[in-house]
Amino acid sequence: MEKLPKDTTDISQLLTGKESAALGRRVFLRYLGATAAAGVALSACHNEIDDTVARGAGRAGDVIDLGDIGYSDVGVLNYAYALEQLEAAFYTQVMMTPYSGINGYELAQLRDIRDHEISHRELFKAALGSAAIPGLTPNFSSINFGSRASVLGTARVFEAIGVSAYNGAGNLIKNGDYLLLAGKIVSVEARHTAIISEMLNPMTSSFAGNDIVAPSTGLGEARTPEEVLTLVRPFVQETINGKNARR
Repeated sequence: MEKLPKDTTDISQLLTGKESAALGRRVFLRYLGATAAAGVALSACHNEIDDTVARGAGRAGDVIDLGDIGYSDVGVLNYAYALEQLEAAFYTQVMMTPYSGINGYELAQLRDIRDHEISHRELFKAALGSAAIPGLTPNFSSINFGSRASVLGTARVFEAIGVSAYNGAGNLIKNGDYLLLAGKIVSVEARHTAIISEMLNPMTSSFAGNDIVAPSTGLGEARTPEEVLTLVRPFVQETINGKNARR
């Protein structure tokens, strides 16, 4: 079995939250520069803003209603934005308080995943503009960030939920540019699921697992917004509500 690299990373030299957020904004600006059609789509999306959408900073106990997800792309984007907020907050905490015994390989992988999730979060935040839901308040009280098993087990759950959420929401996206963007993001989330699964169970065939990829079809799991929100509510202090629009 190949030995993992020795941990030579200085925790104090990791990217700060502000630096990672700036990275996300730069990625978004590059995306807009490379895809002119996306800029037009963003303007159209802003025209769909419902004045009842919550604005400002979220607080514990608040209710955030995403409405009928699929009625407009604003609802779908806010749905994805909520999930990316949760993942970005989780990995930021993981990097701030690395679990006991973490090695250089694991640290590097989790740092990369954190930066990906922050980039995704900032991408949706910039795309939504004033239509974005408030910043969510995570509730990670059930997670032991000092435990490798707890952190990686939770990471795998979050990534699997994220993949199933994008798979389940694809048919609700009306704008082709957003559908392309979602496809690019879900492929990254699937890679996260695979590497975390491998870290949990090295030298086995569980890089994804039958609970994520159906062995009979080779297809990934797809969940409805209601199913996904039920799974993530325990990890957010605000109450997030949403449902599928009839199409």
